[in-house]
Amino acid sequence: MRNPIHDILFEPVRLGPVTAPNRFYQVPHCTGMGHRYPQSEAAHRGVKAAGGWGVVSTQETEIHPTSDITPANEARLWDDRDIPALRLVTDAVHEHGSLAAIQLVHNGLHSANRYSRRIPLAPSDAPVDSDDPVNARMMDKADIRAFRRWHVDAARRSKAAGFDIVYVYAGHDMTLLQHFLLQRHNHRTDEYGGSLQNRLRLFREVIADTRDAVGDTCAIAVRFAVEELLGPEGIRHDVEAREVIEALAEEPDLWDVNMSDWSNDSQTSRFAKEGYQEPYTEFVKSVTTRPVVGVGRYTSSDTMVRLVRQGKLDMIGAARPSIADPYLPRKIDEGRLEEIRECIGCNICVSGDNTSVPFRCTQNPTAGEEWRRGWHPEIITQPNRTEAYLVIGGGPAGLEAARTLVKAGNDVIVAEASDRWGGRVTIESQLPGLAEWARVRDWRMWQLRQVQNAELYLNSPLSATDVLEYGTANVAIATGSCWRGDGAGRTHRRPLAFLQSGHVLTPDNAMQGGLEQDVATGPIVIFDDDLFYLGSALAEVAAATGRRVVFVTPAPIVAPWSKFTLEQHRIQKRLMDLDVEIVPNSKLAGMDATSLTLECVYSGRTRQIDCGTLVPVTARLPNDQLWTDLGARQADWQDAGLRKVTRIGDCYAPGLIAAAVHAGHEYAREAMGMDTVLREDMNGNV
Repeated sequence: MRNPIHDILFEPVRLGPVTAPNRFYQVPHCTGMGHRYPQSEAAHRGVKAAGGWGVVSTQETEIHPTSDITPANEARLWDDRDIPALRLVTDAVHEHGSLAAIQLVHNGLHSANRYSRRIPLAPSDAPVDSDDPVNARMMDKADIRAFRRWHVDAARRSKAAGFDIVYVYAGHDMTLLQHFLLQRHNHRTDEYGGSLQNRLRLFREVIADTRDAVGDTCAIAVRFAVEELLGPEGIRHDVEAREVIEALAEEPDLWDVNMSDWSNDSQTSRFAKEGYQEPYTEFVKSVTTRPVVGVGRYTSSDTMVRLVRQGKLDMIGAARPSIADPYLPRKIDEGRLEEIRECIGCNICVSGDNTSVPFRCTQNPTAGEEWRRGWHPEIITQPNRTEAYLVIGGGPAGLEAARTLVKAGNDVIVAEASDRWGGRVTIESQLPGLAEWARVRDWRMWQLRQVQNAELYLNSPLSATDVLEYGTANVAIATGSCWRGDGAGRTHRRPLAFLQSGHVLTPDNAMQGGLEQDVATGPIVIFDDDLFYLGSALAEVAAATGRRVVFVTPAPIVAPWSKFTLEQHRIQKRLMDLDVEIVPNSKLAGMDATSLTLECVYSGRTRQIDCGTLVPVTARLPNDQLWTDLGARQADWQDAGLRKVTRIGDCYAPGLIAAAVHAGHEYAREAMGMDTVLREDMNGNV
């Protein structure tokens, strides 16, 4: 039963000619499914509506071939042929009584037009903002008229596709309308450049055009970035952003406000906590009577209530929290707050869009699999016959496998060798900024502790003999992995014989107090060949010891893969602020008791640096000895009643925490015979 304090969140909100059934608003966000996988896209949005989100939005939807951001896979509405795919989305959303919103976009100089081969358009002549050797040309008056016509045509197609809310989008430094607003992009001297009123002209015209086209039945939403964190070079919430909203205050039916660029809007939990956008967006309600939606990775229902009661927001916007738990609103409505699967802010979902593939979620392994594999985030159908399972390992893969199995009515024993649940999640969540990652463990442990058909045992290492004596037919080995200490990885494909074992700490050692307990006095050298988050996090731990820290990497920048999670520049800045010396483009060539020899990956030139302790963050090996031992005794399986043994997660192949959680869920579904894979062609046909 719902707590009355949350009643305010379930009040309807009038948005021009339409009414949202509650205050929960899934703001536009990318999925990586877009126009190539329309069935998958529709199924994902439909699950959000079933979970209680009063408004469910598409990702950005390209309105014209001059706004082609291939290979990124967004929605498209170039012409009438794109309407049927988007009708799948609106039908899926309307089935559950929610409103469907579409975010129309022309990406301006953010479009290299790799597929359409059109020349990009911009307020002024300029290179596109990617690395493509392509220039955008300055739009003349005919181009501006054409753009307005394209937007009107897309709005009318949106209405024909069944959308209730149509966006005019000026945010994230990737839209033509925002480019016209920004002085660093708009150098025009005509009536569309110069003063703020002139730079605002096209924005105002497009809002009016859109209202004329569809405003009799569709609400007009404006998505606008009120802060760029660029100082005078960008829009500031307390200067031009306020002037823009004051000038246009009553023209849309809804203001959707956030930060720009995307890396500021979707900051990871390592660098920003829940509600981080509030200081920048809270002014908007004071200058407009229109409803306002904002985001901040909100998962706390009490925070949501506070924002509404204090008049800071009318609707609670969410992208990442709606992915982690599509049923978040319904769980609040039904008083099931403990069951909310809270976003951990890792941005693995974002990495999907940035690598042009359907997204995934660390917390919610069903994200992106709702149609392709028929996975529902809440419903696990009970199999015709329940069975007993033994899950060995209480990390992310093992806990997810056990949770899924017990929800379907199976009896499960989970045996964890250590004295703590969570495996690598527990260890890594103790690193600087990563505390929220522990939610992966905590949510699953809470679920398992609520049921009678799960037996949980710590301090329980199992041998092959132990497993056979259990006599359980189904065994899942989820014993994780360990970091190598021999230097082998991407750059050095073989172990490095010259490493001095007494001066080397593996990442596992380092994460479990090894750096703090190390008696060496020379510099700590982090050799990062993993290229994601761990090397830099360990550099922060090392810096806290007070010793000199050197970060060596074969890459040209720190943690290059983290650009896909929108945090690379923050990671590198953090290390620079901590006075960590960064040595790029270098691999290991030698080591003695007091120094390392580095070799340039390009020239082969060598240099020596002082080194007291080396932490090589290179690669991991699966902890699969139990699998090997059981395989050697396969002749004994039948007599012991053992039918099937499966490795899952890092024990099978080390990867992301998201991959381990997905593997645990996949194992459970497949073990129960509930996994069917569908594929669709470019037109959405199976």
